[in-house]
Amino acid sequence: MKIREFFTYFLLAVIALFILIPIYVLLATTFKPLEEIGISDMWKLPANWSFSGFIKAFQKLGPNLKNSFYLTIPATIISAFLGSINGYVFSKVRFKYANLIFTLILFGMFIPYQSVLFPLIRFLQSIKLYGTIPGLILVHVVYGIPITTLIFRNYYSEVPDELVEAAYMDGAGFFKTYSKVLFPISIPAFVVVIIWQFTNIWNEFLFAVTVTSSPDKQPVTVALVNLAGSQVVEWNVQMAGALITALPTLVVYVLLGKYFIRGLLAGSVKG
Repeated sequence: MKIREFFTYFLLAVIALFILIPIYVLLATTFKPLEEIGISDMWKLPANWSFSGFIKAFQKLGPNLKNSFYLTIPATIISAFLGSINGYVFSKVRFKYANLIFTLILFGMFIPYQSVLFPLIRFLQSIKLYGTIPGLILVHVVYGIPITTLIFRNYYSEVPDELVEAAYMDGAGFFKTYSKVLFPISIPAFVVVIIWQFTNIWNEFLFAVTVTSSPDKQPVTVALVNLAGSQVVEWNVQMAGALITALPTLVVYVLLGKYFIRGLLAGSVKG
């Protein structure tokens, strides 16, 4: 092995070690009973392995975990579907001011959450969706449209125009062309969007804590913050709660991750 390769692998190993240290501490603390936890014991494996932290964390986070699934799954599916329709329109349908409208949609990606928070809450109050999961779904669908539109537009730009034109010549309309021609070949783009949206929506905190007004409607990211006690912090419960909260996004990436880069790069190189 050459010296350059050795130092490259050594540097990668050091970086991986720094990344894995917090995960080790999280797992080691999760399986410790409360009486073993202390600053001096942070690096030690549990002397007595215990699932009490997991049990207590799941009891406290269970309802909020269900709220997160009620929020994330429909918001991801709806924003992916709307993004695919928009991508079809902006890549294959020619109309006046298409580029301007597309640019304005993309501008939505750069609007900070904080700048629209108060008018957003007033709007949700006016349509009777403030403090509800459907209201939070609407927020994430709208905020997800710019990035999903961009991904699908880039993906569909690689599809030959002749396929769409042939479908139109055979009498297929707008939606039939989409369902019969574009949708069946859109799986890589849908995988990218699903991973992206699912992860962002699941981990989002600001809208989750402001749009939902009561604890029984809050997603798991908000409930996780509330696990900390007022006087005694049960670190094993906190760490178990963090692991439970992170697990769904990890599972999604493990199941679909091999398609992620492939779909993300689709449409990035023309020709």
